[in-house]
Amino acid sequence: MNNTLLEHGQEGCNKQSSPSKRSLAWFDDALLLGIMALLAGCGLIYEYLLSHYAGRILGALEAAIYTMIGIMIVSMGIGAFAARKIRCAFTGFALLELTVAFCGSLAILITAAVIGFGQQLPLIIANTLGLPPDHIPDGGFIGTLQNLSEYLPYIWGVILGLMIGMEIPLIARVRQSLSEEHLLHNAGTIYGADYIGAGAGAAIWVMFMLSLDIQLAAALTASVNLLAGFVFIWRFWQQIRWAKLILIGHFVASGVLVLLAMHGPSWEQNFNNLLYKDKVVYAEATRFQQLTFTERLRGNGQEPVYSLYINGRLQFSSIDEHIYHSFLVHPTMAASARQDKVLIIGGGDGLGLKQVFKWQPKSVTLMDLDEKLVELFTAPDEKMPAHVSQAMLSLNGNALNDPRVNLVFDDAFNGVDNLIKENQKFDVIIVDLPDPSHPDLNKLYSDLFYRKLAELLSADGAMTVQSTSPYHAQQAFISVGKTIESAGFTVQQYHHNVPSFGEWGWSIATRAGKDAKSRLAHNQPLPIEEDWLTPGLIHGAFEFPGNFYDDKDKIKTNKIGSLQLYHYHLASWSDNQGMNLF
Repeated sequence: MNNTLLEHGQEGCNKQSSPSKRSLAWFDDALLLGIMALLAGCGLIYEYLLSHYAGRILGALEAAIYTMIGIMIVSMGIGAFAARKIRCAFTGFALLELTVAFCGSLAILITAAVIGFGQQLPLIIANTLGLPPDHIPDGGFIGTLQNLSEYLPYIWGVILGLMIGMEIPLIARVRQSLSEEHLLHNAGTIYGADYIGAGAGAAIWVMFMLSLDIQLAAALTASVNLLAGFVFIWRFWQQIRWAKLILIGHFVASGVLVLLAMHGPSWEQNFNNLLYKDKVVYAEATRFQQLTFTERLRGNGQEPVYSLYINGRLQFSSIDEHIYHSFLVHPTMAASARQDKVLIIGGGDGLGLKQVFKWQPKSVTLMDLDEKLVELFTAPDEKMPAHVSQAMLSLNGNALNDPRVNLVFDDAFNGVDNLIKENQKFDVIIVDLPDPSHPDLNKLYSDLFYRKLAELLSADGAMTVQSTSPYHAQQAFISVGKTIESAGFTVQQYHHNVPSFGEWGWSIATRAGKDAKSRLAHNQPLPIEEDWLTPGLIHGAFEFPGNFYDDKDKIKTNKIGSLQLYHYHLASWSDNQGMNLF
């Protein structure tokens, strides 16, 4: 009986569409090509949405974009072959857009729910069974579930890729069925619309959707698929089998999209919040990264602990950020002959800047890519809870509002070129950038970038670069030091334990005269008000185990374009920092 229905459906499809083959109206052709262009843009945006979710929420941005694009391209190819099995192109296309709209709008929300549940499951079990904290289950089925859930974005990529791949063949068949003659340039015309639409989609993503909540962006993209389906049903109603039923499905999907646009972002954020150990009190997606602020109440009159995560990676915790920033700033300032003019690259939270001002510099230039991040640490934000906003301003001592600060919002790799053109020189340069966990960040740890900084540093000045963990990423740590040396600096490295990060390291460099370690050899107290860091702690920080540098000659420098440091870092860090992974 099913075969009979299929044959009847095919006959109906062919019979109804045959009158339209007598002429190919320009309106129909323009409509189909316009739909194809829109859907190509949607397909590209789905790739970006899924890969950026993996990167911003799961902290896996290193390979997510490239992996997702590859997976979806292969899936689209398979989908193009599979489209041959669809007997009626008109009915198949209308159903396809309805399905793509549902999957595209719900993919990220479902992924967030599954991952969030997977991370909370051990606590649920432990609380139900009354298990002590050191008996929280973390292996077996639960561990497998947690690991597999992180691949969900790629599974959605396969599903959406298969369906997106079917769109071009189906549109091509629809165009052909509306024409009396064989269309010699059918494929070329369709692909032309596809390429133009993909380019427009990329532009929309960069200019508009990057700053939107990712779930809202997904709902808006899915609405375009649904709109394409509505228009297609309206124009080719007679050629579509089960047109009324498919139209009802489109109306149901419209209601779902409205609901997702209104409440989806908050639902998704609540699921994402389950990934963090502490309570998430504020989260925002900027054009460049996902910012998440957490709060842990301690009671007994103690201040809450606030932490900032960027793309799922811990950037600071208020309980011990002073350790990190003291070691980042004070040895550098003390090793420089002067402290009048300072350049900070990164450090948009102003915490390092607060330490710099203890040395009473005349001017400080702070260069950061993300203006929105800096704004959150400069003035109260109406979206952020008032007590959290005030805590951030208190934490950095309102340093970003000091009149001596010159804020520059630019990509550091290109931004320093403008400083070089202005013939600027700095007594101290502090490089406080995220780890080289992405190819785009790798260039900021390259030999070429450090040669640029050498042009900006005074001959008797000093520069420090945060250099990841010498314990967890030894090869990456040593490579940073060797790369700075290759740019003409004399380099020493030092380390200290920062409880929130573990053992952490920095590289301090000078251009001429004594090296930094020799300049810091005295045991005099620092000439500033500093009640934590002492000369003894600084001197001890330069000591490493006797065999730490045994393989230094085998470790390569990070030449521009080589991605060497990125690969060292990727091989060393296998766990996501700060996530609630048991």
